[in-house]
Amino acid sequence: MTGAALAETDVRVTALKGPTAMGMVELMNEAESGAVNGNAYDFTIASAVDEVSPKLVKGETDIAAVPANLAAVLYNNTEGQVEVLAVNTLGVLYIVESGDSIGSVEDLRGKTIYASGKGATPEYALNYILTENGIDPEKDVTIEWKSEHAECVAALAEDADGIAMLPQPFVTTAQTKKETLRTALDLTEEWNKIQKSEGTAGTLVTGVTVVRTAFAKEHPEAVADFMEAYQASVSYVTENTDEAAKLIGDYDIVPEAVAKKALPACNIVCITGDEMKEKLSGYLGVLKDQNPEAVGGELPGDDFYYSE
Repeated sequence: MTGAALAETDVRVTALKGPTAMGMVELMNEAESGAVNGNAYDFTIASAVDEVSPKLVKGETDIAAVPANLAAVLYNNTEGQVEVLAVNTLGVLYIVESGDSIGSVEDLRGKTIYASGKGATPEYALNYILTENGIDPEKDVTIEWKSEHAECVAALAEDADGIAMLPQPFVTTAQTKKETLRTALDLTEEWNKIQKSEGTAGTLVTGVTVVRTAFAKEHPEAVADFMEAYQASVSYVTENTDEAAKLIGDYDIVPEAVAKKALPACNIVCITGDEMKEKLSGYLGVLKDQNPEAVGGELPGDDFYYSE
């Protein structure tokens, strides 16, 4: 549906620096020259998650790209005032090392792993993958928790045999400082192997795009038009690495050179409908088993998953 004959709808969108914002850059670029599909967009790039939550709760933004578990927390804390439109980023966590000692999860046994994200998704993902492979995260490995990813990169630079769990695009940043660094394990693949063996279809999910429920009810056409433009933007970003990397650099999400190398490993997607529900609910279920607070106490109801 073209919005030419309709009054434009103002849509305020907030995205986080990093992979969850990357899929939106072509839409952001297009929106600078006027309305897209009848929507007039106002984009904000936030550098920290705690900038985004209050905006959603207070109704100061309509659509936002947020970490997957935060969407569940917001849903529970606001009694259903947010809905998930799409999974926008699958897993971006990797085990990296300079040597070649790690070829499987089992090879992590007895090792020291630098990581950040304690009490958050990275810790839950690592614990799940280790435990399901028969490795006790408390006894069989030593996890050195750092306060931020940049500290892990620094630790790797100093430790010739260091092993770390890092998300993209920090893997690429680390590789620019230490060229011998290689990706040893893709934790999304490892997660999927476990799920497949159990006959379930949940996957490691990093980010989702949410909409305020009130906005979705009031402006269903605007949401549908956004989804169409967003899907097109994601396709553009995943198919045109060089051009997308330039936009990502222009919008100060990550530097262009880093984006160019990291994009193929950032797992940027736009998954909606039943597949979104299957992947996301399975993921949230794994988090809840480890720490119910990670999803806001309980799993969201069916109304958490937007359906047209």
